Amino acid sequence: MHTHTTSRRRATMLGIALVATSALLLTGCGRAEDGGGGSASSAAVDDEPATGSLEIWTQGADGAELPQMFEDFTAENPDVKITMTQVPEAEFASKLTAAITAGTVPDLIYAFTETQSSLIATGGFAAVPDDLVDPDDFFEVIWDNSVVDDVAYGVPWYAYADMVLYRTDLAAAAGVEAPEDWDGLRTFAEGLKASGVEYPLALYAAYDAYTARQLLTFSAQNGGGFISDDQSEWTINSPENVEALEYWASFMADGLASPDGPEFLDTVSWSTTGKNAAIIDGGPWFYSWFDDANGEGWAEANISLAPMPVGPDGDAATTVGGGSWMVPTDSGNADAAWKFARWMSDPAQQVKWYEIFKNMPAVKAAWDDPELADDALLQTVEAGLETGITLPKVPTWTQVGTVIGEQIEKVVRGGVSAQDALDAAQAQAESIGMGG
Repeated sequence: MHTHTTSRRRATMLGIALVATSALLLTGCGRAEDGGGGSASSAAVDDEPATGSLEIWTQGADGAELPQMFEDFTAENPDVKITMTQVPEAEFASKLTAAITAGTVPDLIYAFTETQSSLIATGGFAAVPDDLVDPDDFFEVIWDNSVVDDVAYGVPWYAYADMVLYRTDLAAAAGVEAPEDWDGLRTFAEGLKASGVEYPLALYAAYDAYTARQLLTFSAQNGGGFISDDQSEWTINSPENVEALEYWASFMADGLASPDGPEFLDTVSWSTTGKNAAIIDGGPWFYSWFDDANGEGWAEANISLAPMPVGPDGDAATTVGGGSWMVPTDSGNADAAWKFARWMSDPAQQVKWYEIFKNMPAVKAAWDDPELADDALLQTVEAGLETGITLPKVPTWTQVGTVIGEQIEKVVRGGVSAQDALDAAQAQAESIGMGG
């Protein structure tokens, strides 16, 4: 398996989410009475070829390669002209929010899972037209990420699921096997520690919204969650979440994970040198990063993927993400925009994009293609998409997640109990609210 370095670098995405949330406050935009975007219904889209000018805004490395898809689309739709603007990732949300306010939007964008709720809450995006695509064709967790109050605002483009990536050679030397549950993860780490690995597990110790996101995955494995099912109340200090934080922090307390790292971009070097032996809740793109750092074939010889361990009662939960196509309400050519989004969700185009960029399909049928079906490691990722969980779908999530991350650090470094830390996070989250 080979996965390119993508724009899902966590520090950059955090910046985008913060800018998007701040922009909502600056523009005075809130969640519309219908619960999200600017329109709860969109005009039906027919099967005729797309026509006219189609302006697409892109961000990140994904966008740089996207024009490779345009030739086939324009061959099938000869009367459409596509123009694409690449916007720097760190500026994307602010430029887009400004464009929504000024009414100078593009016809089509794609948004990452982390920022979709904030963008939808601006009231500047149209609902996915009825019958444009079949929601059941997509992995449920990716489709649901852009659904607000039963209205979908995005058509998924690609998806990924985080896994346990571990050094097979170090595990073999320690006589341990890939963990399947919480008890197994501790046994795995203790065995590696006894064999001489300094910090067996790489946890996300940045103490920010992404640390909170990792805790959310462990909480879900323990039957918990940070927000009620109807997205109306924070549930951060539930007993299940407290237990999950106690479990997560225990690895640092016992020297099985470092409280100081690795930093995101140091993860490969720590695992390559054997300072860590396993990346917990790591994206599949790490696999190719190991080859980039150590030479082609190094990852295949030294790294394997395993599903995230299940919780004490067998509950499975996986961190997932991806990108979805979204059409601004003021798009000048919504018809062509939706037709392009529909075309990109065809299994053949999903596979082609995987071949170009190695972003994994959001459409389930695409995984039956031999290009993916014959890769045992990719099948682990596919299984993870079936157990994926969504982030809280409120525009204040990044702000609340940052608070949770800060409280997690107090548990790790300051001797604060998990209960007291999450009680404090709960109080701050209630003060921040939902952003609606």
